[in-house]
Amino acid sequence: MTPKHEKQEFVTVLVRDPRIQKEDSWHSYIDYEIFIHTNSICFTRKTSCVRRRYREFVWLRQRLQSNAVLIQLPELPSKTPFFNMNNPNHVDHRRQGLQEFLGKILQDALLLSDSRLHLFLQTQLSPEDMEACVSGQTKYSVADAIHSFASLNRRFPIEDEERKKGKNDADSDSESSSSGLGPSDDSISCGCKASPASEEP
Repeated sequence: MTPKHEKQEFVTVLVRDPRIQKEDSWHSYIDYEIFIHTNSICFTRKTSCVRRRYREFVWLRQRLQSNAVLIQLPELPSKTPFFNMNNPNHVDHRRQGLQEFLGKILQDALLLSDSRLHLFLQTQLSPEDMEACVSGQTKYSVADAIHSFASLNRRFPIEDEERKKGKNDADSDSESSSSGLGPSDDSISCGCKASPASEEP
């Protein structure tokens, strides 16, 4: 029998707020906000918010599958030539599929042990930078990358309070951006907002 004071672990993941981003004058893509709220010891940050595009989800699934060959990973929503980013139904169908994919991934303890998953969910590093970090080719660790991204993109009152307590580390923000952990593009300032776990996207 478990003690009453022990809380059950939970991970809430929301994929929401699809936005069209211009890649250049000819190409556009949609990215999605991924909001995580958890009390799980598996996560470095208990609340986080990043933006990812579909092809980054494809990369994540491929990497997770190559590292866990005995696990049947859930499928991503299929990439169709008829997908229209200006059609709200198409966009929402994909958003729902991406959320279901992450929801299933986050229920598997083996997949939760993969550092790429945590970098994907809690930093804005590119797939190339995530690979470099995981393979030890960067000056920063996985935890450093996650903490640095959180300090550069504060959106949550609890984390603001933590920051006020440790305000003596003011120089760490500028150092982290020079180490390749700073924002890579304008889409990072996504205006992520804290949400109750029960909020529907």
